Formats: sequence, structure tokens, C-alpha cells
Amino acid sequence: MNNFYPEQYRVTGQYPINHNYLPQQFADYEEIWSRVKKVIQDGDFTLGAAVDKFERDFASYNDGRYGVGVGSGTDALFLSLKVLGIGEGDEVITTPFTFYATVGAIVTAGARPVFVDAGDDFNINADLIEAAITPNTKAIMPVHWAGLPCDMERINEIADKHNINVVADACHGIGAKLNGKGMAQFSELTCFSMHPLKNLNVWGDGGIIVTNNEELATRLALIRNHGLVGRDTCEVFAYNSRLDTVQAVVAQYLLDNKIRNITEKRQQHADWLDLQLAGMPQIQFAQRNPNKRSVYHLYMGLFDRRDELIAHLQGQGIDAKIHYPTPMHLQPAAQFLGHKKGDFPMAERFADNCMSLPVHEFITQEQLQFMVSAIKAFYGE
Repeated sequence: MNNFYPEQYRVTGQYPINHNYLPQQFADYEEIWSRVKKVIQDGDFTLGAAVDKFERDFASYNDGRYGVGVGSGTDALFLSLKVLGIGEGDEVITTPFTFYATVGAIVTAGARPVFVDAGDDFNINADLIEAAITPNTKAIMPVHWAGLPCDMERINEIADKHNINVVADACHGIGAKLNGKGMAQFSELTCFSMHPLKNLNVWGDGGIIVTNNEELATRLALIRNHGLVGRDTCEVFAYNSRLDTVQAVVAQYLLDNKIRNITEKRQQHADWLDLQLAGMPQIQFAQRNPNKRSVYHLYMGLFDRRDELIAHLQGQGIDAKIHYPTPMHLQPAAQFLGHKKGDFPMAERFADNCMSLPVHEFITQEQLQFMVSAIKAFYGE
């Protein structure tokens, strides 16, 4: 049985203005390859020296002290819950407007996801969290959706009051800032993804957990590697979720040479689009707050007649996408939770009307203008 990704990439790859920019991102692969060669020559494939360096540097970039590289962003979420002892009978509060991995990590850890509806910024509505807390609540998992920070000050205030943990899904949020501080400053454990479609991406899957808690970092480093404290001693039977040395080399190259430009270009393109589309009654964006600086992993808004607009834009060669058309509480996998349509109206509204436009660093000014013109023409502006 073939997987669905090759056909998906083939279809979306036909658009001249595309979300997928990987060929350009890694056009200088020869420079990276020269660094990968050393890994091959040294045979240093598993948790090698490059992983140690990348963990330190990535943690610092996001204003954290310790980084623990793992196999994926999903594993980062899962292992963060496990290191806190969260499992059967526990509840974790999160948003239904997210990617499958957020909820999947909670369920596979053995806990029950408890949904709280989204607010106007597409993130979890912090004002609704406290009412969802029960004696079984062990963590809150806010999602910095599209790269925009959640209201972490309010979320942490609630978590402190009820003595529960905060595990942040920052898989979209590499380099995002809240009041000038990186995301690792605002949660006990902050989880990032380096999937090929993320802002800082590698040649496969990769993830990292950042924390300021040395004890948790030590424990995470243990459980991501079979519970080994050395070649011959297993302290606890655990998991195999290691960031490959090769992927650490790729990630380090982007961290050293590209991520700042990637972030700045996405922000510049998003700011320009905001200006050009401002005042159009058919479009709604999250309120822009200078204290919450998004990295625009997604440039997403709500658009009237969304499906018709997408067809129009795709017909013009623009890779307009939906992230995502069905909220988590209405997914087939969530039937055991007993939710129905109407339970989380904001998340459902977003799923019915959201659309994303490409804003990566390789989009040209001419392409941005073309997107704006195509949208305005659709709405008769």
C-alpha cells in the first residue's frame, strides 16, 4: 500500500506560487553535504557531537537553557507528557483547532484530551481554561498556532493557581516572541518541530524539547534513549526517539545561517499583505499585537466564500491551502470523546473559513502583488 504524500506533493507542486519551497531552501545542499560527510566518515550517526551542539544553540535561540533533541515534534509532545508522569486517568487541556499531533500525543501518552475553544487569535481562549479544570487535570497544552504566541501570562497564572503543568506546542513557533522573550521562557516544557515544512527544517523528521529545568532535561535525555545511562546500564525501560546526527547538522546549518532571514522575510511579507488587504470586509485576520510577534509559519485568515476563493486562486497558480478543514473534536479518531458539531463554535468557524497563503522567504514582491490582485478581483474590489 502506497502512502499519500508523493501524490499530494505532485499535485501541489504544480503551482508557481507554492507553500513548498524546499528546493530553494536547500539549493546550497553541497555546503551542508560537506558537513554531513564528516558524520559519515566518523560513523557518528546516533546522538553524535553535532546533536549536543545543536541542542545548546537551539535552546539559547529560543531563550531556554536546555534542549533535548528527539525524533519529531510529535515525540517532543509525547515525551514531555511522559516525563511529567502523565498517563492513564489524567486529563490534558488543549485546543480543538490544531494539528493532529497535539491531540495524538495526549492520547498515546494515555491521557484524555479536554478541549477548550479558540479565541479570536486562533489560539486557545485562556479565559475558558479554568472552567475546564478538574481534579484529573495534570497539564495545559497551548498551541502557538501559525507561529503566534498564546496568552501565556494568563495561562501560567491559571496553571500556577491550580498547580498543573504547562507543556507548550510550539511546533509552529521557532523564534516567536512574547514581550520580547522566546517561547521557552513561558512553559515548563516547550516543544518544537523541524519537519521539512517548518520554518527551520531538516531532511526528514526531527523535534526538540526546550526547558529551563535541569532535572527534567536530564530525565528527558534518559527516556528518549532507551533509559540508558551508559552502554551497559539501563536505568528505566523507555523509548527510542533520538534526533539523528545528520538532521542535527542540517538544523545547525539553518540555525547559524538562515533562520533569522527566514523569520524576517516571513514577517515582512505578512506585514505587507496585512497592509494591502486591510479594510476588506470579506477577510478577518487575528489581531496584530506588537507584544506578540508571530513567525508566520502560516499566514492564515478567515475568508468569505473560502472554497470558491481557493478554487479561484489555484486556477491562477496560487497554492492556497486550508489548515485544517475539520477541527479535532469532529475527527473520526475523536469519536470516543463524545463531542458533536456545535460544541466548539469558534474552532468550527475557523475550520469552515480559514485559508493560508504562502509567505516564505522565496516569495517575490511581484508574486505577493499577484496574490493580492487575485483576491481583490475575486471579491470585485
